[in-house]
Amino acid sequence: MQFKKSIVLALSAFMVCDAFAPNSNIPSSSKIASTALDTDISKEGPYWFAQDTKKSESDESILSVDQLKAQILQLGATLDRGQAYNPTSGAYYSGVALAAKKKVQELVSRATEENIPKALDEVAGEWELVFTSVPHGIFRSSPFFLAIQEAFQYAEDTTAFGQDKANLFFKLHELQTCSWGVSKVGRVAQRIDPETSYLYSEFDTSLFSLTVIPILGWFKLLPTFGGCVITASKCQMEENGKLAIAVDYTTSRKVPGLQGLGKWIWSIKVPVGAVWKILPWNKGREATCSVSHVYVDNDFRIVEDIDGELFVYTRPVVPRDFDIKENKEKISE
Repeated sequence: MQFKKSIVLALSAFMVCDAFAPNSNIPSSSKIASTALDTDISKEGPYWFAQDTKKSESDESILSVDQLKAQILQLGATLDRGQAYNPTSGAYYSGVALAAKKKVQELVSRATEENIPKALDEVAGEWELVFTSVPHGIFRSSPFFLAIQEAFQYAEDTTAFGQDKANLFFKLHELQTCSWGVSKVGRVAQRIDPETSYLYSEFDTSLFSLTVIPILGWFKLLPTFGGCVITASKCQMEENGKLAIAVDYTTSRKVPGLQGLGKWIWSIKVPVGAVWKILPWNKGREATCSVSHVYVDNDFRIVEDIDGELFVYTRPVVPRDFDIKENKEKISE
């Protein structure tokens, strides 16, 4: 009897060791996931990141919506939300960026009528940017830069030096603000308030995060400081998920742990919308822009700009406090 027990224990130990062995074809966590989800695991990788194997172009992808989401999140992390691929610097990561965009497009292709919002209530709350296919800066998710992008459409000549004027502007802006470690973009987010019909675009920026004398320097020359830049815009949901936006003002807020210029700066409001109309080249037009919601569910929100570039947002794991609230009575007047 004791001998039989020893045999059983030995076999059990062998099976446990085999499951965690370095040369095991399938990790134990994948086995558990496979059992729980009652699905096969691709031989090319774990369940969530299985390779997309199509027999022909007419075949549907074997990936589920949740798998596509996981892959988009992984690719977004790899690409630093898309800014790791920069056509100004070179073509490296271009293949990964293209693969990420195709994954987003595939998820969009799964959209039904339920995934296209009809009212602001359906997209209310806080959203963080996890990936964008737009070149020359993830800051372009801000309505301020979207308005600049659309304003160039009204120019007499939409190209300069053989390039699209809007993209040339963003390229030059990126070169001026991000060179030599002067500026770095951190968290990028949006908040939508249906009660006041306002959209708040936020992006954290840190200045002088890495500042040394090349070759000679071995210590930071300047302290790191910065904050959260907020663009407040009026918004309205139109047909087919189109979000019409009009920029109102820009302000800023302190980022916990990041040194700012002083308390005085957090209370400043720059009336971008009012100034925009009096600039001669805008000819009295408002700072307006629009994006189209192409996929929305409980945790994913994907919008498309006028150039067909995609912005993917998710609900934040760690929400941030927000102290701006518009006066509803004033807005309704």
